[in-house]
Amino acid sequence: MNLAELVRLAGVVGAGGGGFPAHVKLSARADTVIANGAECEPLLHKDAAVMEHRARDVVRGVELAMDAVGATTGVVAVKAKNRHAVETVAAACAGTRVVVKLLGDYYPAGDEYDLVHEVTGRLIPAAGIPIQAGVVVNNVETLANIAAAAEGRPVTLKYLTVAGAVREPVTLAVPIGTSFADCLAAAGGATVPDPVLCLGGMMMGETTTNLDVPVTKTSTGVIVLSREHPVVKRKLTPPAAKARIGKSACDQCRYCTEYCPRFLLGYAVEPHLVMRGLGFNATGQPDWNDWAALCCACGLCTLYACPEQLFPKEACDDAKTALRAANRKWSGPTTPRPHPMREGRRVPTKALLRKLSLEGLDAPAHLRTEPLAPARVRLRLKQGAGAPGQPLVSVGARVSAGDAVAEPPAGALGSRLHAPFAGVVEAVTATEILLSRSA
Repeated sequence: MNLAELVRLAGVVGAGGGGFPAHVKLSARADTVIANGAECEPLLHKDAAVMEHRARDVVRGVELAMDAVGATTGVVAVKAKNRHAVETVAAACAGTRVVVKLLGDYYPAGDEYDLVHEVTGRLIPAAGIPIQAGVVVNNVETLANIAAAAEGRPVTLKYLTVAGAVREPVTLAVPIGTSFADCLAAAGGATVPDPVLCLGGMMMGETTTNLDVPVTKTSTGVIVLSREHPVVKRKLTPPAAKARIGKSACDQCRYCTEYCPRFLLGYAVEPHLVMRGLGFNATGQPDWNDWAALCCACGLCTLYACPEQLFPKEACDDAKTALRAANRKWSGPTTPRPHPMREGRRVPTKALLRKLSLEGLDAPAHLRTEPLAPARVRLRLKQGAGAPGQPLVSVGARVSAGDAVAEPPAGALGSRLHAPFAGVVEAVTATEILLSRSA
């Protein structure tokens, strides 16, 4: 059985938030494998913790991936500021084919387009993916999971950071399906009433007040904040109001475009033109939408660049939704040329923290190595790109830790799902499996 098949059976997906099934990438051909340890979302530290505590697994995963895709170069990309992670990874790389690439402390250093250019000097074709530049990129936790899969161990645990307005910021190892309420309790609870959760981070994450949301394979962390926090108030603004405000107030200053990391790499992304398009109804709308097609949704335009606190990122999101609905593919230039001012316009993480009013919350979140042991978990059937899994168990079934409980339809893109502990299936719905721990 080859590595790609072992990884498929283990249910490995992109653990940095993307959730693309890892076995598909391992079936490609590339000359370079990059382990993405940039972790650019402010306050989140789970990738640094994985590199500090599982460096050998990460490096082993890189080498396995190199052999699978035929690569001659393997790189672990990590921010130089994460000194302990750099030291442990460098030690793990000694005597291997893998090297360390140090990155600056800017946002969004972890964007695949930016990362591939920083490590290899190449540019991914517009609307393309890293493999088109001869590169496979995986999150460091994904690569540690690939190493485990090669030994027959499926994905049942997830690393994530609990930060923000909590008594003890911490990075945890938790069973897949653990509620964020349990994660919050493990961090000593919230220090604000009526907490709001920014799942996946402030910049690109989902904002919710529902503490019962379960951890999935793509969870990276949660930032807990007060409902009165200025960024939370902006995020909770109704979508229709965001568009209405932009339509009436945007003065076309271009700051959103001039700070856009994809624009600075030379791609045809111009959020100010998407904002201009809010003033149109039917006439011209598809043309303005095209300027959002290559947007990476990093959020810099909305949460950092715009001097009027408008919502260009959300306008781009809406535009991309409209493009998909119209089945409109990118037909513009495919060969980018980096902007001459790119280096000088990068946004340092410290500047972003100030802008987000998060400076006082930037505390270490060291890994607690003992995994949480929740009484029950809710296993979502869709935990990444592709089709949701189809249940393999029924109510009342007893399962052992690591048993497969769902898998995608035959031939469909998706990932297997495994029981994180021995237990009894309490419920099976169209979207999830409820599993209770055995006494």
